[in-house]
Amino acid sequence: MHDSSTGSTGNTARPSRRTVLAATAGLTAALTAPATAAHAATPNDRKLRALVSRMTLEEKVGQLFVMRVYGHSATTPDQADIDANLKEIGVRTAAELIEKYRVGGIIYFTWAHNTRDPHQIADLSNGIQRASLEQPRGLPLLIATDQEHGIVCRVGKPATLFPGAMAIGAGRSRSDARTLGRVSGAELRAMGINQDYSPDADVNVNPANPVIGVRSFGADPDAVAALVAAEVRGYQASRVAATAKHFPGHGDTAVDSHTGFPVITHSRDLWEKLDAVPFRAAIEAGIDSVMTAHIQFPALDDSGDPATLSHPILTGILRGELGYDGVVVTDSLGMEGVRTKYGDDRVPVLALKAGVDQLLNPPSIDVAWHAVLNAVQNGELTEARLDESILRILRLKGRLGLLDQAYVTRAGVDRTVGAESHLATADRIAERTTTLLVNEDDTLPLDPRTAPRILVVGADPASPSGTTGPPTSVLAGALTELGFTATALSTGTAPSATTVAKAVAAAQDADAVVVGTYNVTAGSAQRTLVEQLLATGRPVAGVAIRNPYDVAQLPSVKAYLAAYSWTDVELRAAARVIAGRVDPRGRLPVPVQRADDPTQVLYPLGHGLTY
Repeated sequence: MHDSSTGSTGNTARPSRRTVLAATAGLTAALTAPATAAHAATPNDRKLRALVSRMTLEEKVGQLFVMRVYGHSATTPDQADIDANLKEIGVRTAAELIEKYRVGGIIYFTWAHNTRDPHQIADLSNGIQRASLEQPRGLPLLIATDQEHGIVCRVGKPATLFPGAMAIGAGRSRSDARTLGRVSGAELRAMGINQDYSPDADVNVNPANPVIGVRSFGADPDAVAALVAAEVRGYQASRVAATAKHFPGHGDTAVDSHTGFPVITHSRDLWEKLDAVPFRAAIEAGIDSVMTAHIQFPALDDSGDPATLSHPILTGILRGELGYDGVVVTDSLGMEGVRTKYGDDRVPVLALKAGVDQLLNPPSIDVAWHAVLNAVQNGELTEARLDESILRILRLKGRLGLLDQAYVTRAGVDRTVGAESHLATADRIAERTTTLLVNEDDTLPLDPRTAPRILVVGADPASPSGTTGPPTSVLAGALTELGFTATALSTGTAPSATTVAKAVAAAQDADAVVVGTYNVTAGSAQRTLVEQLLATGRPVAGVAIRNPYDVAQLPSVKAYLAAYSWTDVELRAAARVIAGRVDPRGRLPVPVQRADDPTQVLYPLGHGLTY
């Protein structure tokens, strides 16, 4: 599944719509971005239409698909990846996939072993392009991945990794968002990745959202819109196709569309004021592609179909009302939200009838490919309908320069990926995102002269993006570099009584304790851990390493930071704030409700302390 590295927020309280809209109203008028843009017919359309006219029907069908494939090489993957490809796709390699189905795109995943290191990624990209261009009437491919930064990334170190969207939302800087897009885009492009499924344009107004959360810039639609537009322009500057997702808006769900079928209950009026705002901004900024959501949105289409399969939503609203004529790509067709109502043979056909251009990662390419082919042959779809989508896809490939030069070089990788200036830029941006929520009795900053020994405890979720991790070790290492003697003790997301006792004993030998929290709930053992550490009398500083809502569950903590993710760049920035090397500058991009009464705001949108 295309963006599956997310988990439950663990917070079941839902803010009232009135609370959220009141909290967000007018806060970021200064962030509104100017608009331009369009995907109208280009001067090259005549040439592109000639390309389409020479394609066979089978080649046209293939051009609509973006598919996963296992392996680090297009032609010589490891045997285990050959076996996985044979089992899931019926081919041995990426080159065979391209030859058999003539797909128009490939999506890279870490778990598919596509992204080992920058040189390997560039070689894989070149191998994929070569395999396609050597075919009769061969065309370059769109090579895509999910490089959102923060908790969803597919290319890890030594590439530059930036703070995620909610952290950027806390920094409130359009310039930083644009820089993120420009630098990330340059590095992706150097490795042959030319389409990024980012930025997330969802407005996260539901703290219980299990699939979006910190992947969103925040809860204020105007602020989200401004940052989305800025990041899009950054990617455009590096000739990488940005993708606004998940249309018509996935920010108010309590169900993960990977495993279920969410329903959005917003009225049409609320959708216009909330969910639609960032997508309008993305379109005005010239967004290259828009990804659909596998959600039911009755106010926009009462048929019960997911938005991915909805003609009223995709053609009526996205194309008609919003005037978007760029590429529309589905979210992964392997996700449960799009498979609940129809079979895998119907989904791709219905998506095309709804207005989609790219069909992403179907469970079975053979079933989906033949379903589309049969639909044209039996008259349910016309070849002219396919031509519309192929023309949009070719226009995008043309704008990206792929029709002229599809290959990348190792020298370009060495010059660009993980460049020192890029890494320094990511660190500076991260410092502007760390948010100080609580600081009673001036608990922070800590001073290595008066509190030299620090114990770092807490949750250690798996690295989301190829960073070094685990979080406790990264924090301890960063604090040690800043002059402290820091010790890491991993206590997990559900520490046992024995683990809590071990942490309390270790705290007796420390001058201060830093505890990383992860999706704390009312019944979470993380609360017990924090309360018992507080009982030692040692200064305790909490760091929310995912959702900032954790602070509502820990009212006794006297110092609390929000880092918004557990990637190295965000944790190192938090360490510098803890040590007083930089002042905290982030501001909450979402309101935090009280744990005991979610209709009441504990910390409003825009809250943030400094030293």
